[in-house]
Amino acid sequence: MYLKEKYIKEIVPSLLKKLELTNILSVPKIEKIVLNMWIWTYIRNWNKDYSSLVQDLALIAGQKPVVRYARKSVSNFKLREWMPVWLSVTLRWDRMYHFLDKLINIVLPRVKDFRWVNKNSFDSEWNFNFWIKEHTIFPEVPQTDVVKQHGLQITIKTKVVDKSHSKILLEEMGFPFSK
Repeated sequence: MYLKEKYIKEIVPSLLKKLELTNILSVPKIEKIVLNMWIWTYIRNWNKDYSSLVQDLALIAGQKPVVRYARKSVSNFKLREWMPVWLSVTLRWDRMYHFLDKLINIVLPRVKDFRWVNKNSFDSEWNFNFWIKEHTIFPEVPQTDVVKQHGLQITIKTKVVDKSHSKILLEEMGFPFSK
């Protein structure tokens, strides 16, 4: 079953009972998922074109990423103003649910020696942040074209009242938290 259908048919009623909520609009939900890939070291050390990373992230997310540039120069890091620093994608609606379904059911089980996701990675606004060390674990990325593996930061922005509600929502969706 597709994750969005599962959320509407199964997760919302169970969250209403678990959290003792009366209004269906007060049920926790996911607003967006943001994917960030740091590319500055790739450009600095390799002096390469980063278009392959743009294509890889576009395949992973299902939409073209935005290239973010440095706002000011930092000489100690050999960073100049307007150098490309990272790639960013914001997923909403159906693409968000499709990506989360793929992440939970396909990508994370493929990780070698997977030790679950740390359940204490929530920030002050109850968003869940975690890193994937290699972007090549996604099945869409062609393994033969990869020059250097890159990490991928994933932020899941939730709309909740309490931090515990955010954790319960992700657990109900099947997120593999550490015990």
